[in-house]
Amino acid sequence: MGRPTVETTRRRRKQLGAEFAGFLRPDRSAGVRNTVLVLSVLGLTGASARRIARQVPGTTLMSLPVGRGQFGEDRAMMRRMLVGLGRNPNAAAVLLVGADRLRLDAIAEGIAEAGKPVETVALDDCHEDNLAMSERGVRVAAQLVRDASRLRRQPLPASLLRLGIECGHTDATSGIAANPLVGRVVDRLVDGGGSAVFGETMEWLGAEEVLAARAATPEIGRQIVAAVLRREAWAAAYGEDLTGNNPGQENIRGGLSSIEEKSLGAIAKGGSSSVRGVVPHGAPLPGPGLWVMEGPAFSPPSVSGFVAAGAQMVLFTTGAGNSYCDALAPTVKVSANPATIRRLATQIDFDGSGVLDGTHDPEAAADALYAQLLDHASGSATWGEVLDEGEYAFARVGADF
Repeated sequence: MGRPTVETTRRRRKQLGAEFAGFLRPDRSAGVRNTVLVLSVLGLTGASARRIARQVPGTTLMSLPVGRGQFGEDRAMMRRMLVGLGRNPNAAAVLLVGADRLRLDAIAEGIAEAGKPVETVALDDCHEDNLAMSERGVRVAAQLVRDASRLRRQPLPASLLRLGIECGHTDATSGIAANPLVGRVVDRLVDGGGSAVFGETMEWLGAEEVLAARAATPEIGRQIVAAVLRREAWAAAYGEDLTGNNPGQENIRGGLSSIEEKSLGAIAKGGSSSVRGVVPHGAPLPGPGLWVMEGPAFSPPSVSGFVAAGAQMVLFTTGAGNSYCDALAPTVKVSANPATIRRLATQIDFDGSGVLDGTHDPEAAADALYAQLLDHASGSATWGEVLDEGEYAFARVGADF
């Protein structure tokens, strides 16, 4: 490598000194929001959890639609997701809602290792009276929200940020401009000591060797290729033809011709840093740097996996537009398609079209997006938050018994 230019050195120093105003948690992680998470751990108690969250402002609801009859990797993944979502730094405290005390306590113990308050309400304790459980939960959640309201933002280094990187309803402008723009922001965050992760394993297909070449070690490169082959084999085993499905019809209408073209654009959103490892879906990020997550190829479960892994924010590129946002992590929408930006003025948070038409320098645009990311981390609302677009999705592997 050649010696860094004066401009590169200046940018690196700026990145190392970047700050945002966040909530420092007991485990030294940083929240960019300060909600109380009401988390139902199985479908049986979803209605009760909704009643609790509806009656207590300052809470965020997540309700798992399943929760019993799972085994093997499916059960392990669900537990990772539940514990990981509870431990996400954006949750100041967690109220778990469930049926059996034994299972609730096991999940609560995993969350409590982060040092945050965790409370539980169970049907076991209310003689199967869901209304009584809801009433008890409202009182507990109210106390948690009141306690959380006493916490204050403070200046924190950007190195504490963990960023999920997603793309959805991709078109030709995504791979040409929006994804490389986000990749530059990822490089800034990683160079400054932060963390980032992207996934959607099937969107590495056709570009897996290119991505593997960026791996920090040959073994990590082999893991990247193996992850793609594994997913491809699953599809083939069920007789699925990926042609026409990935890229999907909206991608084809947007100018993409093949999965290879889509994948090369998709991995551009990971920037140029070395890939430090492949993590399972929903597993915590082992440390700073760039990571890839083996997981589903659609935005909702992919993003939920990032947030369970500890991402406090999501940078989400789109070509044609995509309204999906995470419920717990502010989701910053980026597009470089001028028509989309004009049409979706209350969905797209950052206009990257100047990079596409050459009127904006890519490095300057990345500086602006990085600054806006820190502004959202400090409390400025995204369009998704303003319009209450927040959702979540759990992936499944295999059948129930």
